[in-house]
Parts: sequence; C-alpha cells; structure tokens
Amino acid sequence: MKNKSLAADYILRAGNRLAAVEVLMQRQGYADVVRESQELIELCLKGLLRISGVEVPRIHDVSDILIRSEALLPATIKPHVKQIAKVSKSLRRDRELSFYGSEDLTPSEFYKEEDARSALEDARWIYSLCNEIVS
Repeated sequence: MKNKSLAADYILRAGNRLAAVEVLMQRQGYADVVRESQELIELCLKGLLRISGVEVPRIHDVSDILIRSEALLPATIKPHVKQIAKVSKSLRRDRELSFYGSEDLTPSEFYKEEDARSALEDARWIYSLCNEIVS
C-alpha cells in the first residue's frame, strides 16, 4: 500500500496527461479535455491515497474513500477533501459520456468551452496539491 514508487508514477503520468489536456484545450477538443481531466484526477487521488497508506480499489471515483480516509491524509489536503471529492464525483459522471457519447448525445457537440475550462482548472488544482505531496 505504501509503494511510493507507484504513487510517484501515478503523479508523473498525471502530469503527462495535464500537458496533453493543455493541448486538447488549445485545439478546442472540449469533450476530450473533460475525459482526460477525469483520468488525471483519478491518478492523482490514487497516488495520494497510496502515499497515505490507503488501499486503492480499481474504481474510477475514489471520493468516498478519500472522505472516509481523511484522518490518514496529509494536513495540507484535509481542508480540501470535500471539494476534491466533489470534483472527482462530478467528473466521474462524465467519464463515459465524454468519451463514447450516446444515441442522443455527441460528445463534441455537447461539451462546451466552459465545461472544459472548469475540468481543466480542477485538474490543475488537484494535480498541484497531489504533486507537492507525492513527489
């Protein structure tokens, strides 16, 4: 559970995704910004949980685990746990929809700049918090 190398790898890969998301934003790939921001945040939070000694399940949204494990998290994260969990849960709902769409929804038509900008801002914030702790 405390495989620091694995936690650091999650953060490294999240940083790579952040660079990719910046490019996607420039190219106005708003649906892809939303999807990749969710993945980036998922990696960050799993790295944070690992470094805190919490077993990380193979699910996309770890917000409930984050809240339950708040006492084990670094002090700098504790004031932000509820907001981080809210972001994670919100983007989890968009994970498949932003990637696959549905019969009545085309991702590139549905997701707008505002959606992408919000997801990217949240991703930058969570990455910054987690990178500082895990790296």
